Amino acid sequence: MSASPTTGRLLVATPQIEEGVFRRSVVLVLHHGDDGAQGLVLNRPIEAGIDAVLPGWEEHASRPRTMFQGGPVQLDSALGLVAVPGDSPEPRGVRRLFGAVALVDLDTPPPLVTPELSALRIFAGYAGWSPGQLEEELVTGSWYVVDAEGGDAFTDRPDDLWQRVLRRQPEPLRWMAWFPPDPALN
Repeated sequence: MSASPTTGRLLVATPQIEEGVFRRSVVLVLHHGDDGAQGLVLNRPIEAGIDAVLPGWEEHASRPRTMFQGGPVQLDSALGLVAVPGDSPEPRGVRRLFGAVALVDLDTPPPLVTPELSALRIFAGYAGWSPGQLEEELVTGSWYVVDAEGGDAFTDRPDDLWQRVLRRQPEPLRWMAWFPPDPALN
């Protein structure tokens, strides 16, 4: 499964996921292969200043300029997701994943890399699946797999990303955007 149809796409949590970091989450899949899958939850800003953890990076981050919880795995580590405009070569310390999306080595001094980037977001942790685990979750209906749009990973409105991504889908998936947060109260 070297080139999975989920790499570079979004996993949108179905209402079946009722709690935790994945509830109403939108995950950008960075890699999906025989060895498992990794991604970043795009819509979980957390109350943590970037400069408190990574001095010098906050001023270059896309709005909102805060840390995001990328998933439940390795919350004590940070990942820098960046956008490299057009077909530009990879700047020093950057590894392109697909399209304009790349990871930046956060040990690189920000002034050496940030002039070459069009967006930057810092994540604490990531989402990870062991071999076969994501495939099983797709079969059981935990995720909708949809195409990503350029601004999804760096949106300045992460709080309503789940609804916006679903609203742009064809019917009947579009209708899920209006699924109540607690169906028992509907």
